[in-house]
Amino acid sequence: MIKEKIISTYPSIFDEELLDEIEDLGRLIDFKANDLLIDLNQTITGMPILLSGALKIMREDYDEGELLLYFLEKGDTCAMTMACCLGDKQSKIRAVAETDGQLIMIPIRKMDEWLAKYPSWRRFIFDSYTNRMEEMLSAIDNLAFNDMNQRLKKYLLDVASINKGKVINKTHQEIAYELNTSRVVISRLLKALEKENFLHLNRNVITIQ
Repeated sequence: MIKEKIISTYPSIFDEELLDEIEDLGRLIDFKANDLLIDLNQTITGMPILLSGALKIMREDYDEGELLLYFLEKGDTCAMTMACCLGDKQSKIRAVAETDGQLIMIPIRKMDEWLAKYPSWRRFIFDSYTNRMEEMLSAIDNLAFNDMNQRLKKYLLDVASINKGKVINKTHQEIAYELNTSRVVISRLLKALEKENFLHLNRNVITIQ
């Protein structure tokens, strides 16, 4: 079952022998929107490979607020989790389900072995790490160079894209929390974007125009 799901998600990527090992050792996990999958300071025992759905990767600041780093979607894995796996460290991020979905958890004890044993696994890990680092650099650029209005627009477009539509079911407080700002600021900016016809506001529902 796991092998078929891997082939469907990653066609022609992994060696047959590696697929057999993933089938034997991988653990299939179903999750629901808002489930906490990885917490801060948690000891990492496995590396997730996302088969469906979306996760948001959050980082905590010194005032115990949180900031959204990036989203993971089908076919992705998490660079921060990989770094913890390879270094035998505790988690530095929080992974929360944005939508319902499914993932495979790979035991960390196989990471080093597979990197040496399977070229296809090595390419997958390095490519995934590069993609996540580029997304984190984009998040840093967004923080450093964009004002909150631009950050909010990008966030809304990203969430709408993940949900395969134009509707965002989030409260102003939830958005403020993920962008590490206040609800008052988000409410004011959303009202301004509505006047620009960028979106339409309803109770706990935002529709991109």
